Amino acid sequence: MPTWQTGDILANPLASIRVLFLTSQFSPVAATAVSAESLDPDDLIQVFDQLFACIENTRLIAGDDEPIYLPADDQHDYHRVVFAHGFYESALHEIAHWCIAGKQRRQLVDFGYWYEPDGRSAELQREFEQVEIKPQAVEWLLSEACGRKFHISTDNLDGDPAEVEAGRRQFAFNVWQQARVYLQQGLPPRAEVLKQALLDYYQRHDVYSADLFVLERL
Repeated sequence: MPTWQTGDILANPLASIRVLFLTSQFSPVAATAVSAESLDPDDLIQVFDQLFACIENTRLIAGDDEPIYLPADDQHDYHRVVFAHGFYESALHEIAHWCIAGKQRRQLVDFGYWYEPDGRSAELQREFEQVEIKPQAVEWLLSEACGRKFHISTDNLDGDPAEVEAGRRQFAFNVWQQARVYLQQGLPPRAEVLKQALLDYYQRHDVYSADLFVLERL
C-alpha cells in the first residue's frame, strides 16, 4: 500500500496542505475509543474544511434535505459539498464523488450528473452502478480511515429480489476490485490527502492496512 512520505508532500503542492493540517490546533481522536456509528459529522466537517476551504475553495455542509454539490454562485463565493440530514455516511459518500470529479465537473451542480430514482430499468441500474464503482471504492478507503464500517449501496430496492441480489454481488466485486487498484496505485490526490488526514485525526495508522479490504466485508 502506498504511504505518504515527506518527499511526496514537498513535491506535491496539494499534498502540502496536510502539513498545515498536522500543525493546526486539532486534537486527534481515537476512533477505537468510541462507537464508529457515533462518529461526529462536525469532526469530519472540520477536517475537510481545514484541508480544502482555502486551496480548493470548497466546504463540507450538513444539509437538511437530499445531498447535492453546489458550485460557487452569487450568494456563496465557495463551492459546497452538501450531505444529507447530518449523516456521517452521506458525508463520506458525497466527498468521494467530489474527490473524483474533474475541474470542469466541479463547476456544475451535482457535477453535471442527474439522479434516476429507484425503480429504474435493468439497463439504467447497470449504468448507475458503473458510475458508482469508483466513488464507493474511495468511500470504502475513507470509511476505514475513520474506523467506520462501509456498506455498499446499489440503491435498488424495487427490482426483482433475485436480480437485485445478483446485481449487488457483482457490484460488490467491482467495488472491491477498484479498491484494490487504489490500494496498489494510490487514491486520487484529494482523496489521498483526506485519507491521510483522517488517519491522523482518528489515530488509525497502526490498524489501517490492505487486510481490511476483503470482498467478504462487503
